[in-house]
Amino acid sequence: MNNLPEITKETKIGWIGTGVMGASMFGHIIKAGYPGYVFTRTKSKAQRLMESGATWLENPLLVAENSDIIFTMVGFPKDVEEVYFGEKGIISGVKQGGILIDMTTNSPSMAADIQRAARNRSAFSLDAPVSGGDVGARNATLSIMVGGDEKVFLACKPLLELMGDKICYQGKAGSGQHTKMSNQIVVASSMIGVCESLLYGCKAGLDPQKMLQSISKGAAACWTLDNLAPRILKRDFEPGFFVEHFIKDMGIILDEAKRMNIVLPGLALVHQLYVSVLAKGYGKKGTQALMLALEDLSGLKRKS
Repeated sequence: MNNLPEITKETKIGWIGTGVMGASMFGHIIKAGYPGYVFTRTKSKAQRLMESGATWLENPLLVAENSDIIFTMVGFPKDVEEVYFGEKGIISGVKQGGILIDMTTNSPSMAADIQRAARNRSAFSLDAPVSGGDVGARNATLSIMVGGDEKVFLACKPLLELMGDKICYQGKAGSGQHTKMSNQIVVASSMIGVCESLLYGCKAGLDPQKMLQSISKGAAACWTLDNLAPRILKRDFEPGFFVEHFIKDMGIILDEAKRMNIVLPGLALVHQLYVSVLAKGYGKKGTQALMLALEDLSGLKRKS
């Protein structure tokens, strides 16, 4: 830990991945005045960041070579593996004393792999997945769950606080990812509950807006009810978090559960329902698109 750098406003920040959440998250860092470097497979997706002062580079290797701290927020474990361990990956370019922070929801074992690779380069790493969707990313109100060395976490906490307001150190490498898996189990259960509640209320002839006013203030209160139920009623299925990414997360959880010899039948059911959403062509829609599959199962005619 002797070469752990002090973070100042001159610290160069690299960012890889500017999807539904990543662009907003890095935007907060750029707005705070840090010099920034960004790579994304589609350059146009980084246009607003470049207009705000970030410099676009052609691959993750160049981002690592030019940055003191590199954040990643990509889609799937295979993307994380390519970004870190590919021919022009981060590991090949990370500086001595550099810090790697993967905010992708990823497997705990890969978080440990990244830490080992970073240590071999005399660098550091954290796994720091997030929860809060596109709304939390835009408003800097994400919940950030962090695994890795605690001293590295404390050094980086001021940067994380630019993106979230609920930041918690969970333990050794992979612990942030395990915490995110626990989060996703609750999210999956909440989503099916919210969708079935709306189906039931509408079939019973209730005004769904009034119904939500009542149940969102009682024991059923939850983030999904507050943020995604209104989108469902508006027939807004655009992503705050992609269906295909949620299926990926649930697959990681089920694999980890099998390894730990525990059974999660509720999650397995929701996973199957989401696979049906994917099969209907809604993989790029938001997780609230579960309603579309449940409407079909219930034989309900859609408004749109």
